[in-house]
Amino acid sequence: MDNYDIIIIGTGAGGGTLLHTLRNSGKKILVLERGGFLPREKENWNSKEVFQKERYHTKEVWKTAEGKDLHPGTGYWVGGNTKVFGAALFRLRERDFEKVTHAGGISPEWPLKYRDLEQYYTAAEELYCVHGQMGIDPTEPYRSGEYPFPKVSHEPVIQELHDHLVERGHRPFYMPVGIKLNEADMLHSECIRCSTCDGFPCMIHAKSDADINCVRPSLPQPNITLLTEAKVERLVTTGEGKEIDYIEVTVKTELVRFRSSIVVVACGAINSAALLLKSANDRHPDGLANRSGQVGRNFMKHQSAAMLGISTTINPTKFQKTLAVNDYYWGDSDFAFPMGHIQLLGKSDKDQIAPDAPFFTPGVVLSEMASHSIDWWFTGEDLPVPENRVQFINGQIHLNYKDTNLEGFERLIKRWKHVLGEIYTGHVFMDHGIYLSKDVPLAGVAHQVGTCRFGEDPTDSVLDLNCKTHEIDNLYVVDGSFFPSIGAVNPSLTIMANAIRVGEHLIERMK
Repeated sequence: MDNYDIIIIGTGAGGGTLLHTLRNSGKKILVLERGGFLPREKENWNSKEVFQKERYHTKEVWKTAEGKDLHPGTGYWVGGNTKVFGAALFRLRERDFEKVTHAGGISPEWPLKYRDLEQYYTAAEELYCVHGQMGIDPTEPYRSGEYPFPKVSHEPVIQELHDHLVERGHRPFYMPVGIKLNEADMLHSECIRCSTCDGFPCMIHAKSDADINCVRPSLPQPNITLLTEAKVERLVTTGEGKEIDYIEVTVKTELVRFRSSIVVVACGAINSAALLLKSANDRHPDGLANRSGQVGRNFMKHQSAAMLGISTTINPTKFQKTLAVNDYYWGDSDFAFPMGHIQLLGKSDKDQIAPDAPFFTPGVVLSEMASHSIDWWFTGEDLPVPENRVQFINGQIHLNYKDTNLEGFERLIKRWKHVLGEIYTGHVFMDHGIYLSKDVPLAGVAHQVGTCRFGEDPTDSVLDLNCKTHEIDNLYVVDGSFFPSIGAVNPSLTIMANAIRVGEHLIERMK
């Protein structure tokens, strides 16, 4: 049985960032990834392959609360789901860390505050090459400095949209995005501002994902070993149940064991909870670190919807994901509760919208719709409730989820349609514009958080403030599992910032 100082299970926003933080520690580190390296191939930028055939999603099947098959929109690759994320890297708002009253219930207070994470947000933005401009977003939290890279400029149609919004009293801002782009010196740019970014793997490695920015730069270190196609089956505790003794891993087809002083689970909120649950033993009959009964509970994924706003003129924009709006994040003049966040999506084409169109819609019509659209993404905060949970039953993940806190989110979409309808321009929207929207189904788990929340009270949380399990002294969970609430912006940057914070704690602990 090989022995290590640290084992990290998973290489996504949590595990990959943690590895990068620990790479110079001198400790012997084993990194386990159940997938392989996502291949660079023409299909990376093929909409039909990516969205219709789900080429880069897992083929495994989960179950819903009703016992129906669920085909999750998640992938197992070095870099995790960051390989196909939109690289929108937001900080949670300062108020998101406080107790917030919503129309549908209460979003709980965090045991740490924004000020405790600010320096780590700054470090994560530097690591992931985040472009943006401070001082425009009306809900922007305190920043100790400007973004590490300049904003990504709007293409002409989006700039025109931006100007019309400003004229009508709105405060759109440049979306913080993690890409390798230096518009001041195009000779040294890597990003080509293409239309195949949001939801696609980047064929030229210009997207700031955990693989390219964290894992690969760490691998030259002699103290680091990466095993791919290595699925962790079980964590085995010592006889007293107070430490992880060893882990069992299927490497390709062979079952092997590894031992480590510290074990970090970073499989994503759903799979991390499932791993703890299926590792149950006599000392932990309900799953590891689950004396509180909270492992797998309080699952959140955001209320999410996509919308195509279709006008009478063509939108030639390619890199569209540059503008966001938080004017209604905390409510509206006639609604005193939070509503959510609005941002542009990557530019759609006919093969992306085809699955949601009637089967008899001609291809030429789909092409016209896509070429005349501006594409929007909405997120609203869903609330942590114990009944929304991950279970592991008969060797299969069961994901039980019912929508929460819908009123504010539905108002947000309706309000934004009204705003767009007021804009009259030859290039954007007219009063008689067409708006096609779709709620993201349960299979859309890209924003998964909350299944092993952290806190100071072991009776109602799984992890302590350093993301160590309360009950097992050498077991940590470092991904989106630790969130007590989700806010209404993309969670990736908060996961990354927290991974840096926990990494610094582990370096101190190992001294």
